[in-house]
Amino acid sequence: MIVAGALLLALVGAFVIISLLLVRLHNAAERAGNEAATIQNLKTISAVEAQYFSTHNRTFATLDQLVREQMLSSKFAKNPPVADGYVLTLSLTPKPPGPGSSYTLTANPVDNSTGHNHFYLDSSSNEIHVNAGRQSGPGDPPW
Repeated sequence: MIVAGALLLALVGAFVIISLLLVRLHNAAERAGNEAATIQNLKTISAVEAQYFSTHNRTFATLDQLVREQMLSSKFAKNPPVADGYVLTLSLTPKPPGPGSSYTLTANPVDNSTGHNHFYLDSSSNEIHVNAGRQSGPGDPPW
């Protein structure tokens, strides 16, 4: 009887450990999926901004403007928009006298459960930059 109880206790312990490991693997896979989706979101916004720029007197648009013109989906309409576990922030610099406006776009995880990396993109290069520890900027390494 004691041996059966010890065996049952060992099986329950092994089940708990395996369950915890599977939860951690699932969370890591979900974070990786959120980051991949966020990279695609940044690329999409960049492409749409380029299209808007070429058809709107060399100015860039807010996310709300792009959604209203049906150039982006309504998932970007919130203020601030949260898509795939990331908060997106689009900042516009108004058009000065001369060649046009500019923008910066950041994507930061809602919390550590939704992602680890922070992303940055701007209208000058369209290269995505990444920082694992804090909000990313133009000086961070490319993705």
